[in-house]
Amino acid sequence: MNNLPQPAPAVTVVQLPDGTYTYADAAHLPAPQAAPQQIVQHIHQAPPDRTVQRIALGSGVGAGAVAAGVYFGPLLVGALTAIAANLAVLAFLVVVLAWGVVTVVRSVGGTDGQAAAKSLSKSRRR
Repeated sequence: MNNLPQPAPAVTVVQLPDGTYTYADAAHLPAPQAAPQQIVQHIHQAPPDRTVQRIALGSGVGAGAVAAGVYFGPLLVGALTAIAANLAVLAFLVVVLAWGVVTVVRSVGGTDGQAAAKSLSKSRRR
C-alpha cells in the first residue's frame, strides 16, 4: 500500500481478497450495512372521536367552546348516566313497595279487603 500514490478525494484504496491493494471509486462501492433500526411501538388507548370538534371549528366556533365541549362532554355523559341509574333504583323501589302494600292489604284486610280487591279487578276488566 505504501507504493500507491495518494488517491483523489472521490477514490479510495481497498484491499482485494487476494491481499493486494487497488484504487476503487467510492460511488461504486457497496454501502456499509447499517444495523437494523429498532422500532419501539407504544400501544395506547384510541383517541376520542373529534369529528364534532372539527365541524365546530370549521363553522366558526372558537377554540374555547371546542375545549369546553371536549371537557364537559364526557362529564355530562357521566352525570346523565348517574341520574338514570338513580331513577332506575327509585323505580324498582316503588314497584317493590307497591307490591308489598298490595300483598299486606289482601292478607290482612279480611272479607272487606278481598271484596275491595274483587271490585277493583272487575272494574278493570270493563
